[in-house]
Amino acid sequence: MATALPLPRAAAPLILLRTSRFAPWAAPAPRRRLLPGPPTAGEPPPPALPPASKLAGPPVVVVAPEPPLPFRAAEAEILRDIEPVVQLIKDILHSDRYGDGECLCPNDENVVVQKLLAFHPRAQDKIGCGLDAIMVDRHPEFRKSRCLFVVRTDGVWIDFSYQKCLRAYIREKYPSHGERFIREHFKRT
Repeated sequence: MATALPLPRAAAPLILLRTSRFAPWAAPAPRRRLLPGPPTAGEPPPPALPPASKLAGPPVVVVAPEPPLPFRAAEAEILRDIEPVVQLIKDILHSDRYGDGECLCPNDENVVVQKLLAFHPRAQDKIGCGLDAIMVDRHPEFRKSRCLFVVRTDGVWIDFSYQKCLRAYIREKYPSHGERFIREHFKRT
């Protein structure tokens, strides 16, 4: 009775290599070409193109224009809506149209009250006993900043943020897109 002799360790990889040639699942994946050029001996040739006479012409690619994103359309609408008021406020605060301590003219005051102050989160607290005028002046704490003040009928005047008013207006009028618009267009305060 013959006993099987153990194979030397060096022969084991050779047997594995030989058996992998005959095992389809162990076949190596075809190599990719990294550089263009003629195929090498181990690669199949690329598929042939039909002759130019059989081609109808260059392929025509029709690209349909993408519909505007719902937010982008709403963003454009919001910008059109608030642009006149924002321009008016910038003109009031940053030009020599009004000096420090000067009240707005009736037309500008009506726009500010109807389009801004009415939407301030604490409008009732700001107006208090009644609205006498809207005034432009330097902020008492931040002397380099000009801002709008409500002058009440009792003589007290209190500042208000036109940006808070705009944010509240946008949130109320554009509930589905207002928060995103505010995040993208207003500084955080």
